[in-house]
Parts: sequence; C-alpha cells; structure tokens
Amino acid sequence: MRKIQVQLILLFFIGFQISFAQQPQKPSSVEIYNQIKKLNFLGSVLYIAAHPDDENTRLISFMANEMNARTGYLSLTRGDGGQNLIGPQLRELLGVIRTQELIEARKIDGGEQFFSRANDFGFSKNPDETLQIWDKDKVLADVVWTIRKFQPDVIINRFDHRSPGTTHGHHTSSAMLSIESYKLTNDPKIYPEQLKYVKPWQVKRQFFNPSWWFYGSQEKFDAANKSKFTKLETGVYYTGIGKSNQEIAALSRSRHQSQGFGSTGVRGNETEYLELINGENPKDRDNLFDGIDTTWNRVKGGKPVGELISKIISNYNFSNPSASIPDLVKAYSMIQSLEDDHWKELKSNAIKNIIASCSGLYLEAVASEQEATPGSTVKLSLEAINRCAVAMELTSVTTLPDNKTRVQNSILQNNNDQKINLQIQLPNTIEYTQPYWLKEKASVGMYTVLNQENIGIPDIIRETKAIFNVKINGVEIPFERTVVYKYNDGVKGEMYNFLDIVPEVTTSILEKVLLFGSTKSKMIPVKVRAGKDDIKGVLQLELPKSWAVSPKEIPFNLAKKGIEQTFYFEVTPPTLPEEAVAKSVAIVDNKRFDKNEIIIDFDHITKQMVLKSAESKCIRIDLKTSGDAIAYIMGAGDEVPESLAQMGYKVTIVKPEEITPEKLDSFSTVITGIRAYNTVNALANKQKILFDFVKSGKNMIVQYNTFGRTVTDQIAPYPLKISNDRVTEENAKVTFLAPNHPVLNTPNKITPKDFEGWTQEQGLYYPNEYDAAFTPIISSHDKGESAKDGALLVAPYGKGYYIYTGLSFFRELPEGVAGAYRLLSNIISLKQPIEAPKQELKK
Repeated sequence: MRKIQVQLILLFFIGFQISFAQQPQKPSSVEIYNQIKKLNFLGSVLYIAAHPDDENTRLISFMANEMNARTGYLSLTRGDGGQNLIGPQLRELLGVIRTQELIEARKIDGGEQFFSRANDFGFSKNPDETLQIWDKDKVLADVVWTIRKFQPDVIINRFDHRSPGTTHGHHTSSAMLSIESYKLTNDPKIYPEQLKYVKPWQVKRQFFNPSWWFYGSQEKFDAANKSKFTKLETGVYYTGIGKSNQEIAALSRSRHQSQGFGSTGVRGNETEYLELINGENPKDRDNLFDGIDTTWNRVKGGKPVGELISKIISNYNFSNPSASIPDLVKAYSMIQSLEDDHWKELKSNAIKNIIASCSGLYLEAVASEQEATPGSTVKLSLEAINRCAVAMELTSVTTLPDNKTRVQNSILQNNNDQKINLQIQLPNTIEYTQPYWLKEKASVGMYTVLNQENIGIPDIIRETKAIFNVKINGVEIPFERTVVYKYNDGVKGEMYNFLDIVPEVTTSILEKVLLFGSTKSKMIPVKVRAGKDDIKGVLQLELPKSWAVSPKEIPFNLAKKGIEQTFYFEVTPPTLPEEAVAKSVAIVDNKRFDKNEIIIDFDHITKQMVLKSAESKCIRIDLKTSGDAIAYIMGAGDEVPESLAQMGYKVTIVKPEEITPEKLDSFSTVITGIRAYNTVNALANKQKILFDFVKSGKNMIVQYNTFGRTVTDQIAPYPLKISNDRVTEENAKVTFLAPNHPVLNTPNKITPKDFEGWTQEQGLYYPNEYDAAFTPIISSHDKGESAKDGALLVAPYGKGYYIYTGLSFFRELPEGVAGAYRLLSNIISLKQPIEAPKQELKK
C-alpha cells in the first residue's frame, strides 16, 4: 500500500454554520482574517480524556479561537461501549458514529481530533481493571506517540489522576496515563520504534481542568481555594461572527447526537480553572502560554515570516481579501525554506488554504459514481476556478494513487470556470474504504493497528485524490483534494459523499443470530450485492459439519452494479445444543469474497461504510416459549425486537401515540425499549393505559432507564427508584433470591449456567428502592462491592405482571447469549395462577 502522508486537520476559525459534513468550506472575509491571525501563533495545547463527550468544548473553542493556539483533543476511546440514541448501532458501529461526531465537533470549535487504540469495553469502576483490559503499555505508547507527533506546549487533563474509584475507570486512567507520559515523551529510550517518524518532545506544563462536578456541587466549588489555579475568562464574544464562545461550544457539543447531548448556547462571563500538575506555573496566571515563545522566533529563520504575516494582518482588506495574496504567496515561499519540519508542514497547509480562500479559488475532483472496485477505472470531473483578479495558471494535475501527472498550462482567468475530464486507473492492491482500526481482529480492550503512522488518525484513510498544481506570482503551489461524489437532492439540494472503494461483491446473512429451538430446519436468507457490473459466481453458506446446509452452493449472475439478490439455504441443526458461526461467501473467478457492507448514514456526519465478516451466530438451543404477540415500544434504539422475532414471537413496533386500550388488546405482552422513559416524552401520559393493560391479565416488561431523568416519576404501578447500581463484571456470580419463582422455572429451568458467556456487563441502573410488592429474583455484584438485588424485579398487578429489569438484554440478545434468550422467554411467559371458583356450601 502506498505510504500515507498524515494530513493534519487545519485549525481554522470557520465552519460555525451547520452544514452537511462533506461539503467544502467557503469561509467569509472575517473568517479568513482569523485564519491569517492564527498563522502568527506557534503554540499548541492538547486536551486529554477518555471518551467522545468528555472534552470541554468551551475550553477547546477558547484556546483555538481566542488564543489562536493549535488545539487538539485526544480521546483514548471512540465511545464504542456506550448506548445509542439515534439508531440500533452498538459496539464498533457506535464507535464509528461517535468518531464522526467528534470530527464534526472539532470542525465547529476549531480543534483537531486524535484517538488511541483503546477499545471502550463498557463501564469500568476502577482504573486497575481498565488498564488491565486495555493493555496499559500499548495505550501509554499511543499517548506518548500523540504527544510526540502533536508537540503540545501544554497538556490539560479532563480528569483527576488522584481520585481512582470516584468516577469511570476509563476517566481516571486517561489522567494517569497522561501524567505518566509527561516524563517519558522526551526520553529516546522510551518506545524508540516511534522515533523513525517523530522526535522526542518535552511538554512545558500539564494541568488538570477541575469543575464543580469534581467537588460534588457548585457551592463547594465556589467555596474552594482557587488562588493557585490558572484562570481563563472564556465567556468572550466574537464580534466578527456574532457568537459567544459558549454558543460555539454548544454547537460543537450538539454534534454528539448519538448521546443526546444537544446543548443550548449561553452568553456572558465564564471562568475556567486549571490546576498545575507538572512544570512551572505561569507567572501571569491568566496566560496559559506565559513564558513560552509562541512567535515565529521559536523557529530557526522564522522571524521574517512572522514580520511579513504581521504586515498582512495590518493591511488586510475585508472588502478585498485577494489583495493579501502577493504577500501570502511570498510568506508561503519563505516557509518552504525553513528547517523545522513540524511547523513547516502545519503552516504550509494553513497558508495554502488561506490563499485559496482569499482568491475564491475553488478546486474539486468529482467521481461519476460513488463506489468503485480495485482495478477499475474511475471517471473524474475536475473543476478549477479563480474568482479574483490575481493571475493564476493551472500547470498540471496529479492523481493518486496512480501518481500520474497531466500537464495543463491553463490560465485561470477571473471567474472563468474550467472543467477537466480524466480517468484514474485504480490499482488492484488499493485498500477497501473502511475504518482502518476495524480492519484487523480486535480484543475486548484494544483495536489492532499494524501501521505505526496510522495510530491516532481520527478518520478513514482515503487514497484517491487529485493535486492541482497552481502557479501564483511565479510560485507553484500544490492544492490537494480528496475525490468526492456529489448529486442533487430534490429537497436538500447539493449533497456530497466521498468515493468509496468496495469489494466486487459483498454478502450478508440477513439475521445476526439464528435460533434453532428444535431439530427442525430453517430457510436462511443470504443477500448478495454487486460492487461492479456483470458479476458472476457462486454463493456458499459455511457451517461446521454437524450442521447440514442445502444446497452446497447457489450460482448468481448480477448484471448491474448495486443490484442485490437474496437466496435461501436450508439449514438443519444438530440434535444437541450447540453454537456455531455461519459465514456467507461468494466465489468469483476462484476468489473468495466474505465481507458484509454496512452503511451508516446520518445527516449530521459523513456517510460511513464498514466492512465486517459476513457472519451470523447459529444457536441450537433448548428454548421453550409461551405467549404470542408482543407490542414493543422503542426507546433509545436497540435490536431486541429482531431477537424476539427469532424466538418465534410476533412483534409489532407500537408508536407512543398509538398506545390505546384498543391497540393493545390483541397483545399478551408490552415491552419498552432501553431508556424509553428517558427519551419518549409521550409515555408520561400513557401510564394508566399501560398499567390497566397489566391489570387485565397481561405482562409489561420495562428495560433499563437511567436514574434522575425519566419523563415521569411513576414508571411502575408501585414505588420504584432507579439508582446508579450496576454489575460491570459480565461473569459475576449470580445468586437466586427466589429460586422457586416461576420466572426461574417456567417454561425453561434457569441455572447459573445461563449467566455464563454474557458480554460487556450483566446489567446497569438497577433500582435500589422498591415496593414490597416486587420480588427481587437474582443478586450479584462486582468484586469488593455489596450485593445488588435490583437486576430483575417482578410484581403482580391485578391479574398480570409488571417486570422491571436492568439486565442488559439489549447487548446479550444480538450477541447470541443463549441464557439471555431463555430467561427472557420465562419473563414473557409469566402468568398468574387461575383461582378455582368458590363453591357455595349446600345447606
């Protein structure tokens, strides 16, 4: 694979408007001016925390936009272990969404985004567990790598390294690793393999960013002695764009849509505090960079560059930004002669973008189709237009990855749009478009990234590009553009996607888990999708020999790219309980294609393609079910309805506004999705209908909700209070508190074995106070903690049952955990005994 040059995201004070993620930025004159001001500041600060949403966007925006510092955020994880408010995607797919949300947030607040290889495996109660599962040495290496590459003068930790056990273990671990790295990054003996690409680097200062949250309340924080803290007044108002720093921060924060973190901007004075952890306190407590040279003087031979940029700033014409182009081009040439590769690359990229913005130079490379396969030819339409009076010449265009240069020698006259049509021959070895960190098999705690240079890069690495070589005032400047695909939507207008490199054919088993409750065979649907025209081959479904598959293979012939066709295999399970992995494979010209193409497409992020192995889990299970029709009320989003359908239930998604006695009459059970009482406001007015449903002899199952933020205080017909109790050790020993209760015995006999093999966690947000009408069914706890008894609570109400459970069925069912299916079947099957009619005594 061609060596990828890491292109650092430029920190420009632009993009505060909300737009579709892939569209090119078109900064205003004021925004261009602020970009030029940033050219003259050579200081960097790196903010470090654990997850998407941990970052302080107010502080990041202030440092990037008021202080003009190069500002980065290192999130050790991509947020894979959380929940999803906008869709059913969990685990690595959720990590892809949250990665893009962070990238979009940084576009708004002016920061850059970085990650380590750490996999967010879910909630952790202490850093010891976290660092064991993560592989501490590898994550520490990634922190050191990011610091050496980014070269921050200042590091700010979101969390306190001195308080393990008081917050998420990932939180404390991020601070501990940051503190440890402070003394390692300048030592060439530490991770010497990195020094092929970066140099040792010593951070000048390291801070902790405290807030009221760490003190327990705003009152305690206000009363704390902060005389030794560095104080930053971050409530500034940017007259040029008409927004306060907090308003920008709120826009950034609101990109975290999968977490429901929409924020309202505020105005007025605001103060952020920083506690020094390492290095010397600034003498000027209001200046983070006091005593650190942040001018061009820090770069050998850089002083004249700084002087010229100061002149450009002083003479900037807001009505005619192109007047600055001659001096900007001169400054660009001067930067090319500098010896400092770090600042040379950063400022070269920045000033090139400023030149393009000042001139209205619009350069774009558009593919005729959104997808292409390795070895294929891609048709490109190139556009180049200079919208100012400064003379320019398009000397040549170089395309990648074929690395072909086409001479143009075309004068770019003012406002004269030029179009160029050409083709790129993609190599057979070009990588498929996919998140690079998902390419190799991951562990529970770590993603595998084999190329050192790729570690920390936030986004998908795209190889197909066009470089426009433009001569301005006698200086040739290369402008690189990633190839895009765009089209017009009748409602939304101009829409952009990137060009994706896809396999010639992809397949998918339509069900992620396939349940076999008996030896009866099932017809299993497998979908084939063409990545190019005229694709022919055979489709196979691979399973162990104990599983019978018929037919052995099915021929397919797809005439057009993008066509999908579904075929069916008859699968007969073994007699005894067994678990196996089914893999769908397409054979084309003796080449195996075994990837499933998953598209993640939301308006607030760039469209993503993820390639996963085309697999499903097959389970021959001893499963008995009772009951029939289930009404499912979606909450934050989960895949439980699909799992219920696999169990044989007839599942209907019922919208909140559809909840009426008549609508529910045909169902035997109502189930609310995860966090339904946190996210579905309409449920507050539907409780009487739901409780009457239970009273009539039906069942209602309520899955977990977070505490303190429910739409009604009466989520149950009896008093019940949700807490923060959880059991994060998925294999924690389970004790049966009510061993004779029907929920553990009918129709499936539940044993401790049914709690083996659970994934990520046993459960979360258990009630810790509840009415005597509830029977707690099971008890478990994490090591060193007291017993948690609120995982499964069952209460008779009228003729039916109300059940509240914090058990993580939403994670276990899609992962094919057999015991979770058996237990859920028992919960659904609960019925109260019918009393015999009383006999009157005969006289």
